Amino acid sequence: MDKSNFDVVVIGAGPAGYVCAIRCAQLGLTVACVDAWSDKNNKPSPGGTCLNVGCIPSKALLDSSHHYSFLANHAAEHGIATGQCEIDVAKMLQRKNKIVKTLTIGVKGLLKKNKVTFVHGNAAIKSAKEVHVANDGADQVLIAESIVIATGSKPFELDFLPIDQKQIVDSTGALELKQVPKHLGVIGAGVIGLEMASVWSRLGAKVTIWESAEQFLPTVDKDIAKQASKIISSQGLDIQLNSKVQAATKNKASVSVTVLNAEGESQIEVDCLLVAIGRAANTENLGLSDLGVKQDSRGFIEVDAQWKTSADGIYAIGDVIGGAMLAHKSSEEGAALAEQLANQHGHVNYAATPWVIYTWPEIAWVGETEQKLQSDNVDYKTGSFPFMALGRARTMGETEGMIKFIADANTDRLLSVHIIGPNASELIAEGVVAIESELTAEDLARTVHGHPTLSEGMHEAALDVDGRAIHF
Repeated sequence: MDKSNFDVVVIGAGPAGYVCAIRCAQLGLTVACVDAWSDKNNKPSPGGTCLNVGCIPSKALLDSSHHYSFLANHAAEHGIATGQCEIDVAKMLQRKNKIVKTLTIGVKGLLKKNKVTFVHGNAAIKSAKEVHVANDGADQVLIAESIVIATGSKPFELDFLPIDQKQIVDSTGALELKQVPKHLGVIGAGVIGLEMASVWSRLGAKVTIWESAEQFLPTVDKDIAKQASKIISSQGLDIQLNSKVQAATKNKASVSVTVLNAEGESQIEVDCLLVAIGRAANTENLGLSDLGVKQDSRGFIEVDAQWKTSADGIYAIGDVIGGAMLAHKSSEEGAALAEQLANQHGHVNYAATPWVIYTWPEIAWVGETEQKLQSDNVDYKTGSFPFMALGRARTMGETEGMIKFIADANTDRLLSVHIIGPNASELIAEGVVAIESELTAEDLARTVHGHPTLSEGMHEAALDVDGRAIHF
């Protein structure tokens, strides 16, 4: 069995792992990055869930379906005659797969460019300094001073709903449907559920979403969630709150879903059922219990503020430690940990980490919600501005939504920014920079924004914190 020595071995080549490996190499450490992902041809496919079956393929389908929806429903408003629109699902999936392949090849190239040794296979940690990698009998032993676990997460499953990726699917299966379902049922009105529901609804599916919570998007600011509920429901998504799926039975060409809500128990027939109820830590076969690596009740690895586990020399980052399951958060943890392993001072400001939901309009925020600030007895003030009052939004035909700022009532320091509207995923970056830099609402109010742009809404919301918005 071949043995190799490194300063650091990173297990996982997703956003946390490959960034950590590359940053370690940039800082002069010798690094191996182990990853088990394979494409349909059993070739290495680094990039983790994000590139393979998560962020990237889902956004590819969201963009394709958005273009289709525009042509089918809004092109005529611009004087564009398109005739009868048709969707070629196979070609749409082909485009998505090509994007994924291009980016995973890109990650392999980045690892090579930075002299990271990439090892394809399944890793098991045998000691605080030893990792065994198995791949079709070609086993290797990697010796390292530090081991980083970045194995990510996987869709959470329900015991009574076995996933077959055909009639009952998780997020991975929802990216591979060969045709548009007549009726798609979705369990969970979270980020994944809403995004996948949006894709197939735009393409013509009837969509019913069952959410066990009593409130729609409870982690989102109340004003944004209220608008989101109204807008998304108007798009044809039937969102049923306080509704719990009790069982599901597969028939020859459908799934019979039993749902319990305030009105009692009912059965609904759907063509396909998507289970989108969250994600679980991906830690199987790593050997954590033998090493004394502590995990919480949900299986996520416990770490301290420096991402150290309870076992000396072993660290963990990204989805596998729980918390916000965001690719960009994971990447920042990877870079910060690499700097610490190189005796530098890497850190992550979790309070300045943005969240995005890629519905349309998009939803994005950074910082605490108004309801959280209220519960913490924080003295604050707010400002807001509707997209309908922006010239650029009018020219785009995208007037739904708003921008909301929350600032400290005494210091004017910006506490949070909440957006529902076109390109919210891009606009939120200004709010992130402002919070990271501890700017005030007045700082943004005094910043010149281009005209006509959507970013003028940020300017106006900042002005409104002091009650002096100009255009509304």
